[in-house]
Amino acid sequence: MSDEQVSAFDANLVRRERREPLAYILGEWGFRRLTLKTDRRALIPRPETEIVVERALEHIRGLDEPRVLDVGTGTGAIALAIADEVPTAQVTAMDVSGDALALARENLDLTGINGRVRLVEHDLTSGLGEHDFDLVVSNPPYVEPDELPTLQPEVRDWEPHVALVASGSTELLAAAARDALRPGGWLVLETAAGAGERVERLLTDLGFDEVTITPDLAGRDRVAEGRWNG
Repeated sequence: MSDEQVSAFDANLVRRERREPLAYILGEWGFRRLTLKTDRRALIPRPETEIVVERALEHIRGLDEPRVLDVGTGTGAIALAIADEVPTAQVTAMDVSGDALALARENLDLTGINGRVRLVEHDLTSGLGEHDFDLVVSNPPYVEPDELPTLQPEVRDWEPHVALVASGSTELLAAAARDALRPGGWLVLETAAGAGERVERLLTDLGFDEVTITPDLAGRDRVAEGRWNG
């Protein structure tokens, strides 16, 4: 190794000793078929969220030009994966964070998925629009505030808390999705391990049909979904 390479390695080692996530040190991370830029502006894409994409794809395959809304897009992982794997999909990717949207824009440019993904800065509390989407999908914040100290330092000290800590986002999202979905459209969202029963009850009480919870590869509750028939 050259002196320059040794210096770079030592610098990265110091960053890792400070418990900075490897994805931030490398500056990129894999998600399904994509390699995405990663930094502290957004959560690191995780394998569990790939299951969210799998379930979302199940509900839009066969539609000619499915309209998809990704709420809290972060790096753009879910939106870009769906657009990549369903070439006819028209995807709106929404986030309240301008910094996260700037990162998503960089990933949009990197992946070359242009013209079919629209980035919008928008606060969930203002609603999601009216009856325009075949699918609403999201990985909303779901870590309870009292759980934050128990998380690994890589998560607790480095990833953005606005994208981590629950503030009623799941409830707001599920309620707002009813107005955003076309009749027969689907809501698919990631949920905390062990929260499946609560979220299943929430969706049922809000009037969603065919509500199911899908586990991740470790058998933990991970994806909640339901159909809105208006």
